[in-house]
Amino acid sequence: MNKNHGKFVWYDLKTTDTHAAEDFYKAVVGWDAKDSGMPDRQYTILSVGPATVGGIMPFPKEDRVSNRSSVWTGYIGVDDVDDYANRVKAAGGTVHLKPQDIPGIGRFAVVADPHGAVFNLFAGNGDQPVKEAGMAKRGHIGWHELYAGDREADFNFYSSLFGWTKADAMDMGKMGIYQIFKTGGDAPVGGIMTKGPDAPGPFWLYYITVKGIDEAAERIKKAGGKVLHGPHPVPGDAWILHGLDPLGAMFAMVGSK
Repeated sequence: MNKNHGKFVWYDLKTTDTHAAEDFYKAVVGWDAKDSGMPDRQYTILSVGPATVGGIMPFPKEDRVSNRSSVWTGYIGVDDVDDYANRVKAAGGTVHLKPQDIPGIGRFAVVADPHGAVFNLFAGNGDQPVKEAGMAKRGHIGWHELYAGDREADFNFYSSLFGWTKADAMDMGKMGIYQIFKTGGDAPVGGIMTKGPDAPGPFWLYYITVKGIDEAAERIKKAGGKVLHGPHPVPGDAWILHGLDPLGAMFAMVGSK
């Protein structure tokens, strides 16, 4: 089995204005940005120091979910994209964009779970294992949160496909149970909860680790974004916020006070 099977291996932002998005995240997160050099598509690589962390791209014309606002999407590693696209569909999910090649890089597909939360499948040309960043690496995405149509049903969907396992569960009162999960490593990498009635359709939210949460909140506002929730404390002496970039993409941050 591929060493990256079931792990989040990449993230990218599909947006209506790639240059404005690049300027925003450079100012707020401190990412460096450079053109990928791919001859057949526009794609900007984001990095922190020598480590690449994600990318920015315009909405592909053939992407059926491209009529939404700008959106961050995570890539989950699999052995065979075509096989797992079929498995997603057989398990009640949807294939929005059929498997296709990224020349010299790998193969991917855009899919959704049975309640509509979108994610990507990916198999690289090589077999270099990805080490999950966790919440200790600044500038990396270290937490993955699913606002699910149905927490237990959706966990079973991802678990059956990717082998995810449950860690601790927290009772959040009126908000329901927050189920923490692992994707194969020793440490948890995310949580799943049933979305509230006022939330938009089911979606994945990705947390970027920063040094100081209050300073990050100020940078978001100064760069033209919005702080939707927080900062507020979470277990582990951390603080989180939910933000919206100027193009409408939702993201989150986690860091110290």
